[in-house]
Amino acid sequence: MIKTLFTNKKAAAVLSIISNLSLIILKLITGFLTGSVSIISEAIHSASDLLASFITFIAVNKADQPADSDHQFGHGKYEDVAGFIEGSLIILASLYIIYEVIKKLSGEVEPVTNSAAGIAVMGISVVVNIAVSAYLFKVAKVTDSIAIYSDAQHLRTDIFSSFTVFAGLIFISCTGLHIIDAIIATIVAMIIMNTGYKICKQTMNDILDGSLPQKDIDLIDSVIKSHINHGITAIKDIKTRKSGKDKEIIIILLVDGNLTVLNAHNICDIIENEIEKKLGNTKITIHIEPVETGGNYCEKVDI
Repeated sequence: MIKTLFTNKKAAAVLSIISNLSLIILKLITGFLTGSVSIISEAIHSASDLLASFITFIAVNKADQPADSDHQFGHGKYEDVAGFIEGSLIILASLYIIYEVIKKLSGEVEPVTNSAAGIAVMGISVVVNIAVSAYLFKVAKVTDSIAIYSDAQHLRTDIFSSFTVFAGLIFISCTGLHIIDAIIATIVAMIIMNTGYKICKQTMNDILDGSLPQKDIDLIDSVIKSHINHGITAIKDIKTRKSGKDKEIIIILLVDGNLTVLNAHNICDIIENEIEKKLGNTKITIHIEPVETGGNYCEKVDI
């Protein structure tokens, strides 16, 4: 039951939608009642989270569909595209918050009133987002879903920004310095923009078929080299990329020309199984090329 709870991407996406919708309503009502631009900025942030949650829900449903004639390598890229859109939405939300701050500083917006209501709502927001984001991060780790991970990152920024607003409203109620509201909103915008940039950078790398992290490539390399005494003489090439949760790996190996096809195939199966156990969610293709051996060695050959 617990294992299923952390492997259900659709349930995680639905929970995110429900929590974001509830917080948006609370923040909007409170923001307009109190006149706090920082609370309204948080409502905008949550609205971008909600839209991102809908995108995530659609993406994980599409990405889980099996390969077909139109998408012969599967639908994993839908998660990468969803993650990039979510990152872009975060950046747009931060720009809008800055726009609201400028209006506040120009005197177009009334100062904060009834800060107690705002403090209560932002406190609730912090608690809810801590719980939901922790769950989403766990699901993202178990399923290796970039879309769920991006959604969790949305909520993590909400925690920091909501707490900043929460603390700022307390300060305003104690000092009466309403300029703090605009300063807090600016801090929130910077936090959001930084998160959006990081998500866009990571997902764009996957969309453009960037290679896996070096530590993953080193792991693949070490697994292959552990079979030096089983017919492998050199690694000619290793190519990697990520599509959704799947790590796609193409390996070209030079092997002892005296090996039978069956033995070479068995070695490849062993290597594939070992890499899968260590990396998880892998799609591996190994091509072998026979060579005359002059000793036992295993090195990467530049081509």
